[in-house]
Amino acid sequence: MEKNRNYFIAIGLSVVIVLAWQFLYMNPRIEQQRRAEEARQAQQATQQSQQTTTNAAPGAPTPAGALPGATAQQAATVSRDEALAKSPRVQIDTNAIQGSINLTGARLDDIRLKDYHETVDDSSPLITLFSPSDTRDGYFTELGYIAGEAVGTVPGPSTVWTAASGSKLTETTPVALTFTNDKGVVFTRTLAIDDHYMITVTDKVENPGQEPISFSTYGRITRNNKPATPPVFVIFEGFLGVAGADGSLTEESYKNIEEKPFTSPKATGGWLGITDKYWAAAIVPPQTIPVESRYTHFTDGQPRYQADYRADAVTVAPGQSIELKNLVFAGAKEVPLVDRYEAEYSIPKFDLLIDWGWFYFITKPMFKLMDFFFRHIGNFGVAILLTTIVVKLLFFPLASKQYASMANMKRMQPKMEELKAKHGDDRMAMQQAMMQLYKEEKINPVAGCWPMLLQIPVFFALYKVIYVTIEMRHAPFFGWIHDLSAPDPTSLFNLFGLLPYDVPHFLMIGVWPIIMGITMFMQMRMNPTPPDPTQAMIFTWMPLIFTFMLASFPAGLVIYWAWNNTLSISQQAVIMKRHGAKIELFDNIKALFKRKPVETK
Repeated sequence: MEKNRNYFIAIGLSVVIVLAWQFLYMNPRIEQQRRAEEARQAQQATQQSQQTTTNAAPGAPTPAGALPGATAQQAATVSRDEALAKSPRVQIDTNAIQGSINLTGARLDDIRLKDYHETVDDSSPLITLFSPSDTRDGYFTELGYIAGEAVGTVPGPSTVWTAASGSKLTETTPVALTFTNDKGVVFTRTLAIDDHYMITVTDKVENPGQEPISFSTYGRITRNNKPATPPVFVIFEGFLGVAGADGSLTEESYKNIEEKPFTSPKATGGWLGITDKYWAAAIVPPQTIPVESRYTHFTDGQPRYQADYRADAVTVAPGQSIELKNLVFAGAKEVPLVDRYEAEYSIPKFDLLIDWGWFYFITKPMFKLMDFFFRHIGNFGVAILLTTIVVKLLFFPLASKQYASMANMKRMQPKMEELKAKHGDDRMAMQQAMMQLYKEEKINPVAGCWPMLLQIPVFFALYKVIYVTIEMRHAPFFGWIHDLSAPDPTSLFNLFGLLPYDVPHFLMIGVWPIIMGITMFMQMRMNPTPPDPTQAMIFTWMPLIFTFMLASFPAGLVIYWAWNNTLSISQQAVIMKRHGAKIELFDNIKALFKRKPVETK
């Protein structure tokens, strides 16, 4: 029993350390970084608006053979509406997206997501994913060509395309753009979009001349700023991609790329992009041509981050043509949709666009189960509760062994006390006697540890699901919980909204964190109070510490934890009663309020 208790304390302390690190170190550090970044950007914008522009404009010609983005980009100083009005455009309007294509560069630089708002209020602005490069939040995707002088001018950042057909890009009406260069080479770009976020870009190059022509293609995703929300250790945001059909996932943070660019080995197949918590932009290059991917950070002119690729050169014979296809994903990382794209377009490991974490093999099936319940019930909070029940049932045999071991150890307490009295301070003799007792009673003292170890990955997998999947974003539960991905908005310190004043962030201790703390307290009181004063103090204060720590965590996770504690209490009570062990919950609670006897000398 003592070993099990020590083990639980060790587990609890480990979790406390992680939570304390997040609450006391990471959260203040993240807030400090956010303020510093805002101050830096404001200062930089002021300096750049005052200086004479000597850098090339966003659409400036790129030296032959160089990948666009390497030339300086003018400081972003105009509003989004002004930027959209500066160049001719073709509108995009689907069930999921509204925006436009910039005919200068044929850029996708204006995309808003119709199904997602900035807050839980449906009247709040739509999520803006892409914006023109000369705005503060510039973020766009561009596809183009690189070639020598013999080919003539090829489409790039400054090329103005002509809309040949289609006045609006919809699910049923593709758009064709054309450009003919000074050597008569005809470039035709056809853009088609599905019912969500995948845009198919088919480029056709016709060579009417008498000599073969060779050129390379490129694609880039460029953004001026990092996400406004500072990074959190539990989720990856930054550059990612898979180089080659059999390649592994590469993830590079903004910080890493600021320090050193990353270039992947040349490979055929794969994809690359930039991911936020809920949104992503990715390019799937032609899957039959070797490409070299690169992640970089430019500081000249307008600072910007870029994920790009350059393909090997292709040759078009006289009088012939060639077709190349790119896919561009720009939207929300909805799990079923991302999985569908992986299968439908044979994109290698595209499901890893969503950060499933180390326990991928647990996390994704757990989401599938939760999503199954949601689609039948319509409430993700209830889906969390039902998923927890299923997990508890799956682990019931292990939990039964764990609690049975605890019950057996508890039954042996009188005999252990006799051994302690018999052997006194002779630890060696005491240890040998206890091992003999375990052997006679057929008790494995470590049997209760393994079930706990096996359940830890499941807990973190569920934590990951609740924290990273967009399906949880703005998903309501009941009552005051309108967003399971956000903390409980109530606070004990203004009587849960009854008193007309706001409380500091660190005092936002809501109803559900308090319920979680109470259930955790009851679960810990299912076992005897440790005789060691330090351990006893940890047992006493740990639920209160967790209540404060988890108050800033997503409400969905807190609800899960409270419900899991409740199920664990019931489960432990049933199993221990079945094995004849006394349930000491109420006795332990009463003991907390008993006055300790005064020692007399």
